[in-house]
Amino acid sequence: MISQFKHIFFTASLRKFPNFPSVLPLPHLKAFSASHVLGGKMELAEAPDRTLLLLAGKSNEENDVAKVLKDNNTLQLRKNGEEVEVILPSEVETPFEDDAFRIGEYFNSLSTKRFGRLLIYSPKLSSTHDVISQNNSDLPVGTVCVADVQLKGRGRSSNLWQSPKGCLLFSFSIQMEDGRVVPHLQYVVCLAMTEAIKGICLEKGTPHLDVRIKWPNDLYLGGLKVGGILSTSVYRSKKFYVSAGVGLNVGNEKPTTCLNAALKRVNPLSRELKREDIIAAFFNKFENLYDVFLKQGFQALEELYYQTWLHSGQRVIVQDRSNDQDQFVENVVTIQGLTSSGYLLGITDDGQMCELHPDGNSFDFFKGLIKRKMS
Repeated sequence: MISQFKHIFFTASLRKFPNFPSVLPLPHLKAFSASHVLGGKMELAEAPDRTLLLLAGKSNEENDVAKVLKDNNTLQLRKNGEEVEVILPSEVETPFEDDAFRIGEYFNSLSTKRFGRLLIYSPKLSSTHDVISQNNSDLPVGTVCVADVQLKGRGRSSNLWQSPKGCLLFSFSIQMEDGRVVPHLQYVVCLAMTEAIKGICLEKGTPHLDVRIKWPNDLYLGGLKVGGILSTSVYRSKKFYVSAGVGLNVGNEKPTTCLNAALKRVNPLSRELKREDIIAAFFNKFENLYDVFLKQGFQALEELYYQTWLHSGQRVIVQDRSNDQDQFVENVVTIQGLTSSGYLLGITDDGQMCELHPDGNSFDFFKGLIKRKMS
């Protein structure tokens, strides 16, 4: 089925393909932070004088790593100008609030070998993404930072957002060597989350939630955005240190909607989904998908990805400059999928293949796209 035409306006300039690994962070990894939908752009609260970080591991091995990180005073947020207080579970003096993230429940549902096994938890901090990105090279692969409240969530163009309780907010560390596949990582993260939600609904016996992917990194439910992904990378010592952040409206109905509100609309007696179950299910899915991605490439996941995204067969009106650069010419492009470099693949009515890039300015990736002809 072909969707209704949507107006998309292209700029005249052409963006060249990124040269790996010289251009960092990669342009199309600078994506939406989910927090700008999970919360709202507002006057931001001040970060706490000291940011509390609790380190916990699923097994003795990760707990030993946590102790070393604490003893060596490894975790810092110097770029934020924040002091950090790091504690271990045995050092918790005052119990956290009743609606705090339940670490034990999370670990009980986690079945991974690498991802999510070392946890950094904070009841309130500026940004989970900052914790991971500023310490990535010192953290084991798969370390995850989770917060109940996020005061300065990261977004595109340096936008900052506040995220309230009820959001699932986390970022985790990845290390990659092949820069050519790094741009597709955010698609694997999106796919893992939609598959996790599908699996949790089936496991818990709740109504199905048809969460879909809006390219490149947003999650939609019933026409409303309920989450998104932010991925950034730094190249150092022949490795890409990638920080992947996820935000998902689980229990907060504002400013758009949330998963539990959607469940209640279908069945008022439905069980609510828990943040701990969703993030554990995410890592259980992500680890398997990531292994396939590294061994076989994103092509092995494309069919499943296209079943989940919103854009197959979508026809869009594009506006490009004429040869004399004085006038605009409108063309119709039908979206076919993704190119090998991770951008949108389109075809004009006269059969011309083209690649569509975001211009990096608009909050809606389907406005201000840049067209590049393909040979």
